[in-house]
Amino acid sequence: MEVKIGVQHAPREIVLESGQSAEDVERAVADALSGKAPLLSLEDEKGRRVLVPSDKIAYVELGETAVRRVGFGTL
Repeated sequence: MEVKIGVQHAPREIVLESGQSAEDVERAVADALSGKAPLLSLEDEKGRRVLVPSDKIAYVELGETAVRRVGFGTL
């Protein structure tokens, strides 16, 4: 699933492909925003961990993994 995280005072958003379910990501975001966790911690598909301070999260957008189309169009 594609996860986009907006960070306060940062010009670009963080975009990662996560193997976690939407429910797991939503639970981690809710815990971070409620103060249960000082950091939002998510893991991408390659096993790298992304950590964002909870008080700097502007927004989190969850979406499906986009399938890249390969081919040629006809005119």
